[in-house]
Amino acid sequence: MWAILEAAPLSSGAVARRLRSLICPTCRKNETRVVDSRDDESVVRRRRECLGCKYRFTTYERMEAPRQFVVKKDGRREQYSRDKVLSGLRRACEKRPISEAQMEELVAGIERELFSRGENEVPATMVGEKVMEALKALDKVAYIRFASVYRSFDDIGKFQAELAELAK
Repeated sequence: MWAILEAAPLSSGAVARRLRSLICPTCRKNETRVVDSRDDESVVRRRRECLGCKYRFTTYERMEAPRQFVVKKDGRREQYSRDKVLSGLRRACEKRPISEAQMEELVAGIERELFSRGENEVPATMVGEKVMEALKALDKVAYIRFASVYRSFDDIGKFQAELAELAK
């Protein structure tokens, strides 16, 4: 079932009702039509027009991911959060020449890998390592920033060792 990104996660029946009664952000009427639709691998972009006020706006729809839990180092379980992964990426990529689209694609690739495993739970270390692996290929500075927080470098020696490994 496709869900609109701006909407909160809903059950499949609620999503279908939400899609039929999408409201205009300006006049709040629920009569809209799709003007243009573009698919990509993980997102459908739709241009919509309100039939009441003629305002045009864009919605993005993404397949609702299956529930997957992340097992933390201390044994706690948290539901996987795409936003949490993106937040960490944004901090690491701040003031770097990396677009939001590149970060979204990076997270989509990580999610494909995680969900294709078919497991309900994945260790947090696996998520972190996959992010680091992808960042290492994308931008070395962003990789070091992420690694310094993820690996909790507590002295300069560990940081230098990571830099030396990266320089090879």
